[in-house]
Parts: sequence; structure tokens; C-alpha cells
Amino acid sequence: MRRWLGIELIEVSVTEKTVSTLGGGLAILVLTAISTWALPAGGAACLITSMGASAVLLFGVPHGQLSQPWPVIAGHGISALIGVACAQLIDQPAIAAACAVGIAIGAMQQLKCIHPPGGATAFTAVMGGSAIHDLGFGFVLFPVLTNAVVMVLLAVLINYAFHWRRYPNAFHRVVHHPLPGSPPDDSLPTHEDIIAAIRSRDSFVDISEDELIELIELLRTHPGKAK
Repeated sequence: MRRWLGIELIEVSVTEKTVSTLGGGLAILVLTAISTWALPAGGAACLITSMGASAVLLFGVPHGQLSQPWPVIAGHGISALIGVACAQLIDQPAIAAACAVGIAIGAMQQLKCIHPPGGATAFTAVMGGSAIHDLGFGFVLFPVLTNAVVMVLLAVLINYAFHWRRYPNAFHRVVHHPLPGSPPDDSLPTHEDIIAAIRSRDSFVDISEDELIELIELLRTHPGKAK
């Protein structure tokens, strides 16, 4: 049953949970203040749906591929653009919302910027009400892109204060330290090996190349615990 429900057994520390909780809350507080000040007619309340989801990823899973700057900024941006276009071109709200979310998913896959909260942004552009519709394509720049950039900057600053968190992943340098008697480094999978393996699944994998190699090395370091 656990396997079918997808229940993860790996437990993180209380410190990690606390950082995620406070970091995400602080980010939303700042974003809400900015949006309420600039868009007092209720737009902030609509936008929180997608930005709240982004906060979960950036502060709960900061090293995930879906949480990196390009997926966050481009994912929200292209989704907002598509959402506004669908809202203006399609009269039926339900059909417009369905088209907006569906096309946004395809566009994010094509541009390699898959960010699940982008679907909520596309949906908001269609169903967010007159406060959103009155902004037209200006909705893409503000509040969407502005808030996405602020969210990323906050994630960089907050996560950097903790040595085990590095956001974006480019700040996290994996240093390989082979143990005595361990297989040589050339036994590690190459970039081409990893790309070929992922492509063979024909499905998105939410883990970076460096993290995958690091996990392999950790398994070698703790073979008893890995069993």
C-alpha cells in the first residue's frame, strides 16, 4: 500500500523542517506585501495560489530540478503569457482554462522549465477575475515575473545561510573523495551515461546530475546502510 500511495520513508531533521517552514513563510509574507501594495483590488489573493506552491518547492525541496531559477521564472512567465492569451481569445472560461493549463504544460516541457505551480498561474490568468483580466498582458510582468524573481532571490539568501543548503544548485559543488579500496572515479557514470539512462525512461526525473553522482558515492561510503 505504501508503494502505491507513494509514501516516502526518508525522514529529514527537525532543523531542516524548521528552515523550510520559516523560509517559505517569510517568502510568502514578503510577496503578499508587495502584491497587496501594488495590486490592492484582490490580485494578490489570487496569485498566492501559485506562489505558495512555488514556496513549497524552493524551501521544501531547494535542490530539486523543479525548484531551480529557470523553471521557476520561465515556468511562471510562459504559463502567465499563455493564460492571458487564452483568456482573451477563448470566450468560454472552462475551455480557456483547460487550454491554458494544457498548453502551459507542453510549453514548459519544450522550454525545459517544468514548474508545477506554473499550471496554477495559467489557470489564474483565466479564472482570476476582473482584477487579473484588467491587467492584460501586463499580468505577465507584474505580478507574475516580479514575484517569481523576488521568490528566487529570497530562496538564494535564505537557503545560503545554512551550509547543507545551496540554492541554486550551481552553488553546490560536488567534490569527489574516493575512499581507499573503493572503485576508481572512472567507474562513475559519465554525463552521456546519465543522459542516456534518463532518456530511456522518456519521463522527467527530478534530480540533477551532480546529485545523482553524489548519491552513488554516498552509497559506496555507507554500503551497510544502503542495504
